[in-house]
Amino acid sequence: MTGPLAMLPDTPENRELTANVHPDGWTNPAPAGRYNLVVVGAGTAGLICAAGAAGLGAKVALIERHLMGGDCLNVGCVPSKGIIRASRAVFEARNAGTFGVQGCQDLGFDFSKAMERMRRLRTGISHHDSARRFRDELGVDVFFGQARFSGRDRIEVAGSTLFFKKAALCSGARAAAPPIPGLAECGYLTNETVFSLTEMPRRMAVIGAGPIGCELAQTFARFGCRVTLIQRAAQILGREDRDAAACLQAALVREGIALHVNTALSSVELRGAERIIHLEQDGRQHEVCVDAILVCVGRAPNTEGLGLEAAGIDYDRDGVTASETLQTSNPHVYAAGDICFPYKFTHTADALARILLANALFMGRQRTSALTIPWCTYTDPEIAHVGMYERDAGEKGLEVTTLTVPLSEVDRAVLDGETEGFARVHLLKGTDQILGATIVARHAGEMINEFSLAITNGLGLGAIARTIHPYPTQAEVIKKLADMHNRTRLTPFVKRLLAVWLKWQRG
Repeated sequence: MTGPLAMLPDTPENRELTANVHPDGWTNPAPAGRYNLVVVGAGTAGLICAAGAAGLGAKVALIERHLMGGDCLNVGCVPSKGIIRASRAVFEARNAGTFGVQGCQDLGFDFSKAMERMRRLRTGISHHDSARRFRDELGVDVFFGQARFSGRDRIEVAGSTLFFKKAALCSGARAAAPPIPGLAECGYLTNETVFSLTEMPRRMAVIGAGPIGCELAQTFARFGCRVTLIQRAAQILGREDRDAAACLQAALVREGIALHVNTALSSVELRGAERIIHLEQDGRQHEVCVDAILVCVGRAPNTEGLGLEAAGIDYDRDGVTASETLQTSNPHVYAAGDICFPYKFTHTADALARILLANALFMGRQRTSALTIPWCTYTDPEIAHVGMYERDAGEKGLEVTTLTVPLSEVDRAVLDGETEGFARVHLLKGTDQILGATIVARHAGEMINEFSLAITNGLGLGAIARTIHPYPTQAEVIKKLADMHNRTRLTPFVKRLLAVWLKWQRG
C-alpha cells in the first residue's frame, strides 16, 4: 500500500490529478518471474519505454516513487504553458488599442482564476499518464516506491524484488539551486513549487535567465508582478544566437522587467517579510527587495538512493554515463531522458526512449548522435532553433553562408502586428545544405519544424524553395530565405549568359 501525496494547493483538480498519477491506497502487484524490461521513473522517457515495450508484447514493470507523468506533466511543460497562455491573453487584451479596442488598460485580472484553469487542464491531460491506464489498458505492472538496484539484474521496490532481462533507467532530474548564502534560510520557489501559488507575489526576483527563467519572468510580469531578472552571464539565453537573445531581451525590458545581466548574487537576507538580495555588478553593490524568489539555474540528476553501485552503473555529477546507444556500464541497463542526456527536453526524452526500446529489446544499434534536435523557448517572441549555430560550424572547420530575413518583410507578420523577429539559416558554403536555423517569432516553435524535417531527411534549401507556401502566413519567411538563396546563385556571369540567351530568343 502507498500513502497519499499532497499536491498543493488542496483543490478538487489537484486531488483528481493525484488520484490519477499516484492513487492513494494503490496496491503494488506481485512481481512476475523475470521482466523483459523494468523501467525506473515514470516521466516522459519512462512512460514511452513502458508503453512501447508493453505494446510490443514485452512483460514490463514500471516503478515511480512520486508522480507519474514526471516533471513535464506535473511541474514543467504542461503547467508552464497553461499560465503562459493566460499571460499572453491578458497582455494582448491590454495592448489591443492599436486594433481599435477601447478601454484596454482598465481590464482586471484574477491570478487565482488563471491558476485554477491551469490545474483543471493539467488534470484533464493527466489521464493519459495515469497509473490505472498503464495497468488496465496497457498491461504494465505499476509499482510505487523507491527503486533500488540490489544486483546487476534486479531491483528492490517496496519490499519486492523485480528481476529483469533489461532495465531502463529514466529517473530524470530536479531543479538545482546555487549555493548562495542565506538563500535556503529565506526560502525560494522553483519550477517544482511555483505552480502551487494561489496568490501572486507583488515583487519577484528570478535567478537565472535561461529558458525557464525567461518564460516565467515574462509570464509573471504580464500578470502584473514587478519582476527582477538576474543573470550571471552577459547574455540571457546564453546558448542562443546573439541576435535572437537581444531581440527577446529588448522585449523583456520593454515590458517592464528589471534585467540585471553580468551580475553576481552574493547573498540573501530577510528583513521582516521582505527578502533582500545583494547584487554585485561592474564592481558596484546594490540591493533588490522582493516578496518571492524564483530559482531557475538548471537541473540536477536524480541518482541518489538508486543503488547504482550495486548494479555496476557509472555516474557522476551530470548523471548516469551512457553510450550513444544509451547503454550504461552495466550492459543489461540502459538510460534515457534527463538522467543521462545534456538536452533536457520532453521531446528528446521521447526520442531517446524509442532508441532505448530498439537497442535494449531488439539488439538495435541506433545512436543518439543521429538525432536532429530542435528546441524552443516559449517567450513572446519565441526563440526556436535546430542544428548548428555558426560558431558550431566554425569549430568543426566548416565554412558557412548565413542568410537572414526579418519578419518586417513578411506581409502576414506586418498585418498581425508581430514584426519583432527574424528567420536565419546557416548553409554549408557553396551548397544549399542546411546546417542549422534559428527563428524568432510569435509562433517560432511551430515554424521550426520545416527546417527540422529538411535536416533530418537531407533536404536542401532548394527543396523548400520548390515548395508552395500559403500566402499570407508568417511561415512564408522560410520560403523567403530559400528565395534569397536562389538569388545568390544568380551571379553576374550567369546573368550575362541568360541575357545572351534571351536576346537570341527575340531573334
